[in-house]
Amino acid sequence: MVCMVSRQGRELQRYSKSGSRLVVGCIPYKFNPGEELEKSMEVLVVSSPKGNGLLFPKGGWETDETKKEAASREAREEAGVQGNLERKLGKWKYKSRTYDATYEGIMFPLNVTEELGNWPEMHMRERKWVTVAEAKEGCQHPWMKEALERLVKRLSSTSKSSTTPST
Repeated sequence: MVCMVSRQGRELQRYSKSGSRLVVGCIPYKFNPGEELEKSMEVLVVSSPKGNGLLFPKGGWETDETKKEAASREAREEAGVQGNLERKLGKWKYKSRTYDATYEGIMFPLNVTEELGNWPEMHMRERKWVTVAEAKEGCQHPWMKEALERLVKRLSSTSKSSTTPST
């Protein structure tokens, strides 16, 4: 059973020792038949509630959940997808564009296995499958672009090693 309400408030919010809000997110992805990785791979982006470009699902990491549980929850709440969360892509510090605050963002790849017909923020956000190139062009956050580049590099090296004949 999937919870159909987004978490609200910051009572359970985690902060770093330096006072930065900790956020986690993911890059939902899938493959379509194709030759090259960047042409066959699509990533799911969501619109910002404020209408400021495309984002990958992300949000606060709360005290009653692991990083991976928080990333999965954000994918369900904001993008209406579920799947297999993979090894962390990295951690970034970035400045809020809205508040005078610094955040620490942790991103994971999410290999999507299910797209939900209903999800908590479906009336606040649009979700859209795009190519890697479209995501790089539309995403206004340099740290999210870097996370995407790390994912593509990881998947490229994985696909090359799995297709290389062993001797």
